[in-house]
Amino acid sequence: MQIGSAAFHVAPSPSALPARPLVPGDPAGPSSPDLMRADQAPVIPAQAADAGGQASPREADDQSPGRATERPAAQAEQLRQEQQQIASLASRDREVRSHEQAHAAVGGAYAGAPSYSYKRGPDGKTYVVGGEVGIDVSPIPGDPQATLRKMEVVQRAALAPAEPSAQDRRVAAQAQAQASQARVELAEMRREEALAAREERRLSAEQRKAAEAAEGEQPPATQQPPPSTPSLELYRNLAQLQEPVAAVDLLA
Repeated sequence: MQIGSAAFHVAPSPSALPARPLVPGDPAGPSSPDLMRADQAPVIPAQAADAGGQASPREADDQSPGRATERPAAQAEQLRQEQQQIASLASRDREVRSHEQAHAAVGGAYAGAPSYSYKRGPDGKTYVVGGEVGIDVSPIPGDPQATLRKMEVVQRAALAPAEPSAQDRRVAAQAQAQASQARVELAEMRREEALAAREERRLSAEQRKAAEAAEGEQPPATQQPPPSTPSLELYRNLAQLQEPVAAVDLLA
């Protein structure tokens, strides 16, 4: 870069004088230092030389080919790092959203809506870098069968993502423990129901036997003989009794 406009300056040469022969030991002659100065060429100041078009050492260093190529290389490296960071953030965004949506989809009524945490990238956009989904792992009181069905859903929801986290595995283990407890309660309830049904059948059988025994102890009812049909002889006797008797008059 040109930083000055001064023209190159040359000092005027001295007037031409007739040459005088140099005689050794001549007191009128110039001394040896004077000769040396006279023989030397005029000295040009350093600033004038710089102003005449020659670059300073700092400018020469700035304009060197190595320094000129170093700046674009640094900018290219910075751009490459930013692009890598943006790609990493975009990949993380997709991964977190897919992860939490898998929890919510499988959890159904027992899972809440996903919530996310964000980070701004070098391009000014916000990317999801973390998330969570609330899920209910409490048992259903008094209904081990419903609790078992619920815990099976919760366990599938916790392990729904392709790569479950450590927290996901803890929730799945908790749901599995609740399911095991529900199975024990369900088995006990079924055993009690079977015992109650067996007792009910026993009582019914005993009541039936008692009723049959009571019916066997009653005496049989007295049977009346059917009325006999009147015989023909009976009708004849009746006819004879109804014939008129002859009247007899008794005289005094």
